[in-house]
Amino acid sequence: MNFNIVLIIIAAGGIVLDQITKIIVSSNMNLNDTLPIIKDVLHITYIKNEGAAFGMLSNHRWIFMSVSTIAIVALCVYLFRFSKDTKLIKIGMALIISGGVGNMIDRTFLGYVVDMIDFRLINFYVFNVADACVSVGAAILILGIILNEVKNMKAKKAGEQNDGGGK
Repeated sequence: MNFNIVLIIIAAGGIVLDQITKIIVSSNMNLNDTLPIIKDVLHITYIKNEGAAFGMLSNHRWIFMSVSTIAIVALCVYLFRFSKDTKLIKIGMALIISGGVGNMIDRTFLGYVVDMIDFRLINFYVFNVADACVSVGAAILILGIILNEVKNMKAKKAGEQNDGGGK
């Protein structure tokens, strides 16, 4: 199977999971309701985020949407047209795209983003599946870049040793 198909499945799966969880929460809970999954650790709390991450730029929705759209399109073009990166790096990019699109759907059709994952153990902000996709995707992307650089450094070092120390 072509790896681009795998990337499309990863991105689409993240978008679908994100939208399903948002529909379930917004259809079955009132705004600001909370449902403890693990008391004082993990709750489902329905909120509307009118800004970017953590509520930033709440009064500048169209600017944020424009920048997000450009970033999503640029990542897609790079990923599917020009990228020669490792599979791990491509998976990270697909997850970032997935999260960006998931939240863009909310911003476009609702004017806000539905958030619901309330991890209280470390007093973190309420977030959603799309946010998790972006965060996990960024972590995978960074890991892939680091592993790629380590591999390149080892290959360069081995090449220097085979050349008699670079002389």
